[in-house]
Amino acid sequence: MKIISSRENPLYKELKLLATSSQARRKSARTLLDGIHLCQTYLQNVGMPPMCILSENSFAHAEVADIVRQCESAHVPCIELPDALYQTLSQVEHGVGLLFVIDTPQTAVPEKLTRSAVLLDRLQDPGNLGSILRSAAAAGIESVFCGKGTALAWSPKVLRAGMGAHFLLKIHENVDLVALLRHATIPILATSSHASQRIYDLDLSQPVAWLFGHEGQGVSEDLLGMATSQVAIPHLGSVESLNVAASAAVCFFEQVRQKVAI
Repeated sequence: MKIISSRENPLYKELKLLATSSQARRKSARTLLDGIHLCQTYLQNVGMPPMCILSENSFAHAEVADIVRQCESAHVPCIELPDALYQTLSQVEHGVGLLFVIDTPQTAVPEKLTRSAVLLDRLQDPGNLGSILRSAAAAGIESVFCGKGTALAWSPKVLRAGMGAHFLLKIHENVDLVALLRHATIPILATSSHASQRIYDLDLSQPVAWLFGHEGQGVSEDLLGMATSQVAIPHLGSVESLNVAASAAVCFFEQVRQKVAI
């Protein structure tokens, strides 16, 4: 166990950049997992991380101690930080003091869309993005394509909202969605509050690609023009539309319902 106690330590400065800078995360192709649940999920689905970080008092927590022992047995570098330094890295209030440094998966974009997928056009809110990833994983969808201008999927906030879904999905970032749609061999369904066709009127038992857009502006006009259909989610009440993450969940699980009903 290595102990770092100075803010001027070069490794600590690198960790601080990972915690606070999206640019640093993109450049290094690394990010931070914050908390026991994400770290345990990573161990179960991926394996050992490149580095484990803990606060000085967290080893007293039984689950943290077990995770650290697993890492040390696999010769993963484990770093202990004073609570004051650790809190600068963590965005979880009243957490137990455990972080993993992980490599961000680099996944090649397929030449054609042939399986059910999610396409995200300039989605901005990390909470919405993480929630969509979680719903997609729960619905058995394997691939998510984040278009240019979409929030970084591997940021700490999105990771927390995803609750481990990242490790069950193939996530592609900075994707040219126009180029991807040109070679799709499955229907592209774009949600729109102005569409007349309802999702409940569609055959969703076969693979489809769900296209969701910016929280305020929706899907861009060029992508809407490439969609096979524009579909709406009917609702009661005077609200104009649903939150994009809620809309996505409704769509995904209507597809699940139809598949299960076959």
